[in-house]
Amino acid sequence: MRSYQVLIIGSGFGGQCAAVNLLKAGIDDFRMLERRDFFGGTWCQNTYPGAAVDVPSPLYSLSFAPYRWSQMFAGQAELQRYTEHVIDQFNLRERVELQANVERVEWDELEKRWTVYTGAKGIYYAQFLINASGPLSQPVIPHFAGQDRFQGKTFHTNNWDHDYDYRGKRVAIIGSGASAAQVIPAIAPEVEQLHVFQRTPHWVLPRADRVFGPLQRWLLGIKPAYKLLRWLIYWQFETRVIAFKYSKPAIRMVQKQALKFLKRQVPDPVLREKLTPDFTIGCKRVLVSSTYYPALTRPNVTLHNRDHGIASIDESGLNTVDGQHIDVDLIVWSTGYDATDGVISYPVSGKNAVQLRDVWAEYPRAYLGTSLPDFPNLFIVTGPNTGIGHTSALFIIESQMNYIIDCIRTLKTKGLRSIEVRPEAERTYTEMIHREMERTVWKSGGCHSWYQSKSGHVIAMFPGFSFSYYRLTRALKPADHILS
Repeated sequence: MRSYQVLIIGSGFGGQCAAVNLLKAGIDDFRMLERRDFFGGTWCQNTYPGAAVDVPSPLYSLSFAPYRWSQMFAGQAELQRYTEHVIDQFNLRERVELQANVERVEWDELEKRWTVYTGAKGIYYAQFLINASGPLSQPVIPHFAGQDRFQGKTFHTNNWDHDYDYRGKRVAIIGSGASAAQVIPAIAPEVEQLHVFQRTPHWVLPRADRVFGPLQRWLLGIKPAYKLLRWLIYWQFETRVIAFKYSKPAIRMVQKQALKFLKRQVPDPVLREKLTPDFTIGCKRVLVSSTYYPALTRPNVTLHNRDHGIASIDESGLNTVDGQHIDVDLIVWSTGYDATDGVISYPVSGKNAVQLRDVWAEYPRAYLGTSLPDFPNLFIVTGPNTGIGHTSALFIIESQMNYIIDCIRTLKTKGLRSIEVRPEAERTYTEMIHREMERTVWKSGGCHSWYQSKSGHVIAMFPGFSFSYYRLTRALKPADHILS
């Protein structure tokens, strides 16, 4: 019987962070379950051309694993090397089960443990379950009439087919969000024609990237210098919340800068009009790129807005709502992920057979974005309302670990078997989150974004400073929990 104290679902940064924190707490009876046939998560899966981080690399890294980055905003290849660096530094390879796709999990109240069904890899048991599958792991592909008839090549940016040579081809990119803004400049110079289908334009700010010289990379290898740089970047980025939530003049100033950037990079007033959002900056994810706009001005690139959107797809290409037919060889879906309602993709059955899908039927919710009543010993990394729009998601993940490890350590110390948050504690926390959300641009900025669930609640974001979230998760509050 494969039974462990802890099972971690996912092997990306969330899973790695959980594993290292368990080891530091003296807990080595755990396994990581990875559905793919390779270790590493987002930055090993998303290998599309131009893929890169949009948070400065020294901050977008785990505090316990500094790294000599080659540039301020690392590309996918370097992020993958960093992932491998963390895995090897902490000897995590021996603790992962690959191709272990979790199909469902069930709480056993008598045994006080979770039963995890993985299909081909069989059944696992664990006292504690940490879901670290991540919010950007379930790609979304919209449905269009006739799309199954298309005879060309098609794939999502999340699963880029590197065996397909797009050079000299006619390509359509569906979507204009963060991944599209990276793919488009990367492939535009090499394709014959590039058709970009944009539902709504995004606000874009310049990318202040720089390559680190030998001396700077050497300094990054010195822990005090690395720590100082991280905190300087952290506090610089933390001030962005003032615009997102507390100051309308501040957000108007940022929006004015974005409009100036757009005018400077897109001289054509017709194209510029297509690229000007009609919502407040920050309501949707702000794109950070100095190459996106110039790519759209290339003679072989055509931007189609909502008025010229896709009506249907046939064997040779796309039919637009205004009656055009566009022949293409490749369709790239850059249409994002189910990051709210699909935070956990497999069925979860808690105490008394309570189903997570029923609890989340109205909208996903969790105490500290991490735990739920009726689901003992279950912790969700990057769960509801833990997203952060202004700084590194890894800061939030590490904050969650303070709470998760404290829960596990407390039970171990007291000789108890299970812990679950009280319903009233979760309810109070959730009400606070959505009360504070009303003041943010994510709720009141005049857009509909992937930050929102089908219910209209903003589920992806935490409505405040990241250090506020850190304070909330710093230590377990026993009065908010049932221990048994």
